[in-house]
Amino acid sequence: MTGLLFLGLTIAVYLLAKRVYASSGKMYTSPLIITPLLIIAFLLMTGSSYESYNAGGKWLSDLLQPATIAFAIPLHKNFKVLKKHAAEIAAGVLSGTVIAVISSMLLAKWLHLSGDLATSLVPRSVTTPIAMSISQSIGGVPSITAVFVILTGILGTMMGPSVLRLFRIDNEIARGVSLGTAAHGTGTSKAFELSSLTGTISSIAMILTALFSIGLAPALLAVFLH
Repeated sequence: MTGLLFLGLTIAVYLLAKRVYASSGKMYTSPLIITPLLIIAFLLMTGSSYESYNAGGKWLSDLLQPATIAFAIPLHKNFKVLKKHAAEIAAGVLSGTVIAVISSMLLAKWLHLSGDLATSLVPRSVTTPIAMSISQSIGGVPSITAVFVILTGILGTMMGPSVLRLFRIDNEIARGVSLGTAAHGTGTSKAFELSSLTGTISSIAMILTALFSIGLAPALLAVFLH
């Protein structure tokens, strides 16, 4: 019963935050920011454990896989566009992935992170489930990686549209590649707000970033450490 209550609470808070975001349009009111903050505050005030909350919350986490599969619908609708720009998309995502991994290593060095923390930061631009797997394979801590992934997604979504406007990037392909590569699922959600095609390209970029990172992260980390 407690699990059902927490599940209902999470959905209610999300819907409320979504209404606030729709009326304000400000990124800091995004449900991705407001919902976890309010849930954390509630757990702290009531003294509830994460395990109790996750008894219901895990059902929402389990929906990530079918939600990801649902991206196939816009991919099918825009298949001709994707085929036409396949080389540009792949090249953009590959370069973005390399930059993301190297910048993560340099950031870890600048922050004087070492050992587990440094390697946990490396896959921060990859969608959470795959990032956690990469983190474990290179000696990081998956749970810490998940935090870095969430922070990267939120910051990327908050700053991404402004950066695109600053550099006058209005091409839908370029916007989708940028948001999907830099801010994974969170960026893809924002991309779909811009247009269906931008969101579709972003979802492709998110998937390719994950695939490229699986091969590049261990190799680049080995070079960087030696």
